[in-house]
Amino acid sequence: MNQTIIIFDTTLRDGEQSPGAALNVYEKLEIAHQLARLKVDVIEAGFPVSSPQQFEAVKRIAGEVNATIAALARAKELDIKKAWEAVREAPKKRIHTFSSTSDYHIIGKFGHERYGRNIAEKRQTVIQMSIDAVQYARTFCGDVEFSAEDAGRTDIGYLAEVIEAAIEAGATTVNIPDTTGYTLPAEFSAKIKELKKRVKNIDQAVISVHCHNDLGLAVANSLSAVQAGARQVECTVNGIGERAGNASLEEFVMALNVRKDLLPYSTRINTREIYNASKMVSGFTGIIVQPNKAIVGDNAFAHESGIHQDGMLKNRETYEIMTPEDVGVQKTKIVLGRHSGRHGLKARLEELGYRLSENELDRTYKLFTDLADKKKEVFDEDLRILMGDEVYKQNDHVMLEFLQVHLGTHAIPTATVKIKREAESVQESATGDGPVDAVFNAIDRALGSKFKIESYQLRSVTSGRQAMGEALLRIRNGEKSYNGRGVSTDIIEASAKAYLQAINRLQNDTVGKDKTQEQVALSDAV
Repeated sequence: MNQTIIIFDTTLRDGEQSPGAALNVYEKLEIAHQLARLKVDVIEAGFPVSSPQQFEAVKRIAGEVNATIAALARAKELDIKKAWEAVREAPKKRIHTFSSTSDYHIIGKFGHERYGRNIAEKRQTVIQMSIDAVQYARTFCGDVEFSAEDAGRTDIGYLAEVIEAAIEAGATTVNIPDTTGYTLPAEFSAKIKELKKRVKNIDQAVISVHCHNDLGLAVANSLSAVQAGARQVECTVNGIGERAGNASLEEFVMALNVRKDLLPYSTRINTREIYNASKMVSGFTGIIVQPNKAIVGDNAFAHESGIHQDGMLKNRETYEIMTPEDVGVQKTKIVLGRHSGRHGLKARLEELGYRLSENELDRTYKLFTDLADKKKEVFDEDLRILMGDEVYKQNDHVMLEFLQVHLGTHAIPTATVKIKREAESVQESATGDGPVDAVFNAIDRALGSKFKIESYQLRSVTSGRQAMGEALLRIRNGEKSYNGRGVSTDIIEASAKAYLQAINRLQNDTVGKDKTQEQVALSDAV
């Protein structure tokens, strides 16, 4: 039996479904290139039919990134056709289609009588839709994946029937998702084993799993499924994704690497690119990696206890089961300053996973020198922040041109901002309950709008008196949320940038909707 596990990365599709984590085309492309350096086998680049921006991002990735590029599609001809149009230029392409299979989903999504008068008839309708979708996808592409949505809560007899029909129709990979993160490891592995017994043509397709982390068991379930015979695992960098997220790529891969005594499997992952991938995804999405996160958290290789420190000094293996270098955490940090040249900056950025054209380097170098004048020394973390801040926000509708704040122990905080909106600039002033609130109120006045701020936090992301401050916030508009992230040595300016970035993401999302195209709710996805 093949002991190599296929790593299917869905950071750009399911990962982007994290609340507020919308990525623009440039950010998706940069992450896709980093995933290729990480050597993931399959990159699920997006859901092309859902919006023109999604379609463009998938198409750009397919045309530029050397990996198998997959696109998601519901069991509908329009979705499948759009998926093919988006991935057709990829060196290796895959169409990923899915149908709901649990009774919970069938009743919820196919309740109308046109799908059947009872659950038995509705189940047969779903099987036929799945067959039709796979067969249609095979007219475009030889590599077709089929997912049985909410397989974790699907009756095993019916699930086996659906999977067998999908393989017979031409599916080359069959995915068994624990869509709601409901199952336990022993239960999930038993389901995979039972499918191998019941599905007579199961040897004609790769068994895949896609586990969610609602009970904190996504990686454990993925490992148990591999032991039961699954040979593809769908995961995301930092474990981001819908609700509590997906199986964490770095945790799953390093579990295989560290525990080869019990898990005699391998992947093609270049583990030394894990840290770069984690930092890039965190920077672009604005989703902080918790300090105690396994593998990539700031504390993952930190030792504070005297007993631990003593043991580490005598023998690293006393308290470390892997080294920082295994996952790309470098002990030596390159420090750049105001006298550093373009060549040094470019070389270090490339080591961190960023590719720059000459024009992009010119823009970045200008921002770098501005930062170096404020900070004197610029560390790797500063460079990651610089790349994730506003270097290539080409689709920004509103930008901060000027900010001034007046405050004091006996003064009412007052902020004045100048906002560039499309071709015009607007200047407004406002007071508030503190300087940040005053800045937000001034921005609201300038834009003639006001948004509910769901969360707001500040943190220092580098050390020392000249540390870079990072502001993270989330605004809500109707049923959708949008993250904003701003970085500066001035936390008030960082807060203003974060608010404007969230507003830009909201406006880009609104502008990107094609009124002539069917709109797809991302919650329909696996």
